[in-house]
Amino acid sequence: MDAGVRVLVVGDGETIAPGLSRHVNGRFDLSVVGSAADVEAAIRLCTTNRIDVVLVDLDSLGRAGVDAIRRLRSECPEAKVIALTANEATELIVEALTAGASGYAQKSNGIERLAEVIGYAVGGEVVMPEADLVHVLNELHRTRTRSQVQERALERLTAREMDILRELAAGRGTGETAEVLGISPLTVQSHVKHILAKLGVHSKVEAVTLAWREGLAPIPSGPVGAARAQLRGG
Repeated sequence: MDAGVRVLVVGDGETIAPGLSRHVNGRFDLSVVGSAADVEAAIRLCTTNRIDVVLVDLDSLGRAGVDAIRRLRSECPEAKVIALTANEATELIVEALTAGASGYAQKSNGIERLAEVIGYAVGGEVVMPEADLVHVLNELHRTRTRSQVQERALERLTAREMDILRELAAGRGTGETAEVLGISPLTVQSHVKHILAKLGVHSKVEAVTLAWREGLAPIPSGPVGAARAQLRGG
């Protein structure tokens, strides 16, 4: 299943990996290529295999899970990272997003929803339950220390990058942004990488929070990005 989405589970792999493998079994174009008990094992796997998405179980790893996310984003930058938890929005989740996670999913939503979330993350979307959106963004805003780099970061964005950031901040996903601006989704994703680098942030969540804080777009009342179905069901 080389052409499909390849998933690595870090933490509670003995429970999550088999369940996900059994459930997808031809229904989703993804496969679980392995599980790792800790970040060192995870890095060995992701640096020697093509991994598209890493699921990090915060419940079993605790604060070490945040460190794992940070290192995975550094060592395996092409892989998207999703935090998993059985809890509501917590400080640990905010730290995970700040460390570079593309979002998080609650285990209570089930394996089928998790497979859908993985698909959204691969598409470059922010994924989190809508009910937690405002709380998480407020916490990100409160805990994020604004550096001198960030104070002038927006000025370094090109006109096209600024357009894309505005669309994302308005709640549009990659596909919608591409359609509005008349460019391809791949071009949008390429610009997003440059935007994150220039702003000095690790994830879309942080970039969008910065854009809202600077008044580039009002905070949308609905979910962020193309992961609307997941967010509404979260």
